Parts: sequence; C-alpha cells; structure tokens
Amino acid sequence: MSEDVKGLVMVYTGDGKGKTTAALGLALRQIGWGRRTFFLQFMKGKGNVYGERIAAEKYLPDLEIEQCGRDSFVDLNDPDQIDRTLAEKGFERAKEAINSGEYGLVVLDEACIAMACGLLPTQEVIELIESRPSHVDIVLTGRYCPQSIIDIADMVSEVKEIKHHFTRGIKARKGIEY
Repeated sequence: MSEDVKGLVMVYTGDGKGKTTAALGLALRQIGWGRRTFFLQFMKGKGNVYGERIAAEKYLPDLEIEQCGRDSFVDLNDPDQIDRTLAEKGFERAKEAINSGEYGLVVLDEACIAMACGLLPTQEVIELIESRPSHVDIVLTGRYCPQSIIDIADMVSEVKEIKHHFTRGIKARKGIEY
C-alpha cells in the first residue's frame, strides 16, 4: 500500500469466539499484498504454544508474532503487578512497531480486555492510534472494548456467542482454541 493511503483502525470485540482468528485472517490478506504484519498478543505467555505462532515462524516470515503476558490467566478483577509490567513492556513494543516503518498492519490482540481491566491505559492507546504514521492499519481485539476506542475506530465488528462447545464440557483443542 502506498504511503498516501490512510490506514484504518479496526476492532473485533464481543463475547464470541473468533476475534483473534479474524485478525489473523486480515494479517494473511495483508501479507498476500506484500505488507508486513506485527501481531502483539497481550495477556498471552511465551510458554504457551499457539498454532498461529508456529505457522508464522515456519511459513510466514512477514508475520511477526510476540506475546507479552504470563503463561497463566490474568485475574481481570485484580491483575497482579507482573501482569501490569508485562502489558507496559508490550505497549512499548507496540509503539516501536507502529512507528518503525516496517509494518503495514499492527494487531494489538487482546488489547481491549487489557484496557478494560486496567492493564493498558485507554487514553495512551488512543494517543498512539492518533499519532501513528498515517499509512499504518491497526487492529485491536478482545472483549469489553472501551467506548472511546469504538468511537475513534473506522470499523467495529462484534463477535457474539450463540453457542460454544465449552458449555458442553469440550476442552480446548489444538488448532481450534490455540
């Protein structure tokens, strides 16, 4: 994409499954057109193995995926200090990627829920979005997207859960949940 095309801010939010998967699909589309993608996963640890990271490392050199979280779940009502520290480091990395000139698309996976539970300051995320190089597309994913992010986004899709196999006791599977 040329530098004169204005980048978009896109959000995938809601309680349904598929927000990260939608962002990965968009990343794949961007890569197909020669645009490198940086995919930062908040609240997801490096020790956890995700199929998208395996695929990117093996087959997609233009898709860079990094995690900036612990290998355990974050208590959304009372995040630990380590969760805050990892989110802060991740946000610094996101700023670097957005301003580097290397990427056409930057995905901030689980950023919405990180803002909602206080790991990321929403106003700083807004400032980053507003100050980004104009050609960079940004995607934010996660539940509980703050209204102020929805207000500045160019596109917002809500993924709504109608039915989920977890409720029937089916456990997370490779290639489906991770």
